[in-house]
Amino acid sequence: MKKRMMAGLVLLAATTTTVAAYTAPVPAADDSITVYFVRHGQTLLNSTEQVQGWVDSPLTQQGITMARDVGEGLKKIKFDSFYSSDAGRQRETLRVILQQEGVKNYQPRELKGLREVYFGCFEGYPNSEMIAGAAKSLGLKDGAELWRHIKAGALTTDKQIDAISKADRCGKAETFQQVKARTSEALKTMIDQAEAQGDKTVLAVSSGLAIQTIMAGLTDNPARNKPLENAAVVKVVYHDGQYSVPEIGNMQYLKDGKAALEKEGKTAGAPRS
Repeated sequence: MKKRMMAGLVLLAATTTTVAAYTAPVPAADDSITVYFVRHGQTLLNSTEQVQGWVDSPLTQQGITMARDVGEGLKKIKFDSFYSSDAGRQRETLRVILQQEGVKNYQPRELKGLREVYFGCFEGYPNSEMIAGAAKSLGLKDGAELWRHIKAGALTTDKQIDAISKADRCGKAETFQQVKARTSEALKTMIDQAEAQGDKTVLAVSSGLAIQTIMAGLTDNPARNKPLENAAVVKVVYHDGQYSVPEIGNMQYLKDGKAALEKEGKTAGAPRS
């Protein structure tokens, strides 16, 4: 139980409570642009409960299966363009999703702004060390108390990230404003490119706190502060200079994809070619 609580802060385990929150969607319009953000599948460092920001590790077999399942669940959506950061776990997740969807000859763009938060000297160390440091910097008793606040959606993303930054002994971990600047620029790049090309639907693979940071300025729904599971989907709609976030932490795409593959008898092994 304690390990699960510690993993929840940094979004490095796939054991958090599913969140499928809905807010009022932007009215349908021909010039609306929809971005589906997907958190990468489970990685090796996720499975060993180690901090993973700019440090990278490959998907586990479970992570590959998650990417395959969410790809199957998203198959009914026609994507016009594809993005990830330059992290291998995001590239691999995108590759598996698109392979499952049968998309060929795609040209994904890599945006460094979609990287996860840089956690400074916490990178690669046990999650427990980082959550303990963050709790101390917030004046909380311990990581368990910090997790209770996060699970309730009571601790905003900016406070989570800034607490980690403050606790970093190297003084190199990113602040919320630093993460916000680059993730906002990445979102703007995707929207600008979609408008220029006439694209309507975009797929972007990123990481947990990075996606939460993007949401921080787009919706007041408290679900934006809760940890995202591996392969969770966040749907962002842009129309006439305004954003809405009708889906937060949606795991239904993965569940639907898994059910469809089970029905076909294709539940194990590598994704279909």
